[in-house]
Amino acid sequence: MRRSKLEMYVDILKALARHGPLKLTHIMYKANVNCSVLKPYLDFLIQHDLVEKQTVKKRKVVYIAYTITEKGRTTIKHFRELQTALPTIEGTDKVPPLLY
Repeated sequence: MRRSKLEMYVDILKALARHGPLKLTHIMYKANVNCSVLKPYLDFLIQHDLVEKQTVKKRKVVYIAYTITEKGRTTIKHFRELQTALPTIEGTDKVPPLLY
């Protein structure tokens, strides 16, 4: 089953939240997204201040890393709350009945 854009954005944010600043290739593996798809998604997240691009110097090597912002962490929190509030039944398109 394919992931929606929203799910892919959230998976990228979760990878950054769990593993700290990551290089592009590490985000690819942690969020299970290929490189051609990842770049525009990261650009979108950066544009909306959910992710920051950083230049990191480790020993004598300089590289670009991406890190989640506080706004990105808040977005993950709200997404989890929404998933809890609106549970779906896996494997079907049926919405659970409302309880009165």
